[in-house]
Parts: sequence; structure tokens; C-alpha cells
Amino acid sequence: MSPFLAFLLGVVVTALAVWAYNRIARWRDRNREHLTEDESRVNTVSQLLNLAVQGSPTGIAIMNRSGRVLMSNSRAHDMSIVHDRSINPEVWDTAQLAFDDLETHTIDLDLPRRATGSRIRNVSVVVKPLALTHNAYVIAYATDESENVRMESARRDFVANVSHELKTPVGGMSLLAEALLQDPSDEVMVEHFGEKLLKESHRMGDMIADLISLSKLQGAEALPEMSPVRIDDVIDEAMTRNQVTADNREITLTRSPATGIEVVGDQSLLTAAVSNLVSNAINYSPNGQPVSISQKVVREDVVLVRVTDRGIGIAPEDQKRVFERFYRVDKARSRSTGGTGLGLAIVKHVVANHGGNIKLWSRPGTGSTFTIELPIYQPASTPAAHRKD
Repeated sequence: MSPFLAFLLGVVVTALAVWAYNRIARWRDRNREHLTEDESRVNTVSQLLNLAVQGSPTGIAIMNRSGRVLMSNSRAHDMSIVHDRSINPEVWDTAQLAFDDLETHTIDLDLPRRATGSRIRNVSVVVKPLALTHNAYVIAYATDESENVRMESARRDFVANVSHELKTPVGGMSLLAEALLQDPSDEVMVEHFGEKLLKESHRMGDMIADLISLSKLQGAEALPEMSPVRIDDVIDEAMTRNQVTADNREITLTRSPATGIEVVGDQSLLTAAVSNLVSNAINYSPNGQPVSISQKVVREDVVLVRVTDRGIGIAPEDQKRVFERFYRVDKARSRSTGGTGLGLAIVKHVVANHGGNIKLWSRPGTGSTFTIELPIYQPASTPAAHRKD
């Protein structure tokens, strides 16, 4: 073989060797890369599962047959399912049943009030085997039912209050009707009891209307579409609605200068709220004493609407309860004015549904000031109204 051919053959063999080596190296690197991805994927899934458990709003605790807590999240501790790696005794008793029968069990826990200020008082716990094929582990799922229990209690109280309150006008109307039937030929008696019957029917009608309004505000129906509303228009309309009553009592309604401030809300609801406060101020004021409505901007993003009277005032022990349904500071005065005991409860829910707050200042013998706080409408970014039932 000539030296040239030998050189050419060597070049070809070397090129093939380099090509084969590169292919093998790429294959080895590709397999190592896939192995690393698989291992990383396993670790990432494990981390994701752990984050999902720890971030779950549901309390989760897994325990073995000896009662050892193998995994739990912070919500399980918040709901007193787990404390210092020990399972709640009631949950553990239920877990033992699940270990034996491989069935799902549910228990309700009533937690004592804690000094830490936790609002979790009622917890529902579902206890079941982690796997239906064996009974080595049991898992407990806990949910906070405190708000549902509170709302159900409020609903029962509401129904009981309504039943009790409606008995009075219904019973009164029944007695008046009986009195009318005793001697329908006596015109004086018919007129006297007829007027009282009409008054009681109007009072019951007002109460039913207020109950419907309160039911809507507490979530029975969706809130109307919110839009910019001028506070000046709300105050003007509230004063107009109460002007006749104020004139009959020789009460002067005054207001602060217009500001042009707007809030996001429903004008009819806001007007009803302010009108209720004005009506309340008139009813609990002596004849001839003024009632004022003012507005003030604070913190550049909140407007205060104040309704002030110089009436009988509210005792400190009553101030915390005036916003409760059917609560009346002066029951005799409320009956004489036809009050339903729902006006301030309606105001409270209207304000809450507009993302605001209501406060009361009062001193017996001096008067009262109800203050509505509402977020001011910012044209650049319209804030959404918040729901608080």
C-alpha cells in the first residue's frame, strides 16, 4: 500500500472513531439528563404535595394505629385537631373506630373560647382510613363551621323574634276587630277602634316591608349594580322624606354645605339608610329641637355622614345593642311612633354592604350622633363594595 493510501485510510478511521465517540457521549449525557429530570420531578411533586397540604384551608392530620401524628398542617393546629404532635382525644376515639371498621365517621367539636382570641369555636371533622385496602393509617379532615353555626343560630333567633313581634300587632288587630263587632251600630266606637285597627295594620305592613328589606340585605338576593352616587343627593332625599314629620314636630332639619363627594353604591339603599337615621333622630327628640346632617372627609379616602340630635340619648348598656333586630331603647315611644325595631339593623347592613362602617356616640339627656363611614369613589380605580352579613 502506498504511503498516500495508508494516510487516507488512517484519516477515515480516525474520523469514524471520533464520530462514534461523540454519539456515545451524547447518548450517555442524554440518559443522565433524563435521569436527573425524573429525580427532580419526583422531588418537585413531593414538595408540591407538601405545600398543598400545608396551605390547605382544611385541617389535615394523618395518624397511625399507635396514635402518632405522622403529618399535619397549620390549620389542624388552629382547629385544635392536633396539639404538640398529639391528636385531639375526641378525634382519636373516632379514629380507633375507623381503624376497626374501615368506615368514614364524622364528629362535631365545640371548642372552648381561647385567650388567644381565636374565633374558631365549631369544627366538623371527617375521619376515614387513608386507604380502603388496609387500616395502617387514618386521616382526619377538619373544617371550620363557626360562621355557619353562628348564622344558623342567628336565623333561629330571627325567626323566633319575628314570630314574637308579629304576635303583638296581630293580637291587637284581633281584639280591635272583636270590639268593632260587639256594637257595629255605634259610630263613635266604630271610628275609635277603626282608627286603631288601621294604625296596627300599617305598623304590621311596615314591619313586613322592613323584614323583606333586611332579608335582601343579609344575602337572600344579590346586591344591585353599584355606581357612583353623590352624597349630597342622598342627604337631600333623606331630608325630603322626613320633612313633613319634622315640621309636625317643629323640628328643624339642617345640613352642612354640599361637597360633591361621590361613593360607589346603590342610591336607593344609601338614601334609605340615612333616612332611617334622620327618622330615628326625629322620633327620639323633643319637639322644637333641631336635627343636623353633616359630611366630612377624613384620611382623604373616607367620607363621614353624621346625623346628630339633641334627644333623650342612649344609655351605655343599650348602645351595643341598638343595631340588633327588634331591639328598642324605649319600647313605649317606639310603639307610639309605629317603630318596627328594624331600622338601625337595616342601616347597619346597608353600610356593611357598601364596604363601610357605622358608629354611635350618645349621652343620656344630651343626644346622639350616628356616623356612617364610606370609602370615597376614586375615578381611576372603582373599588368594589364588600359583603359583611
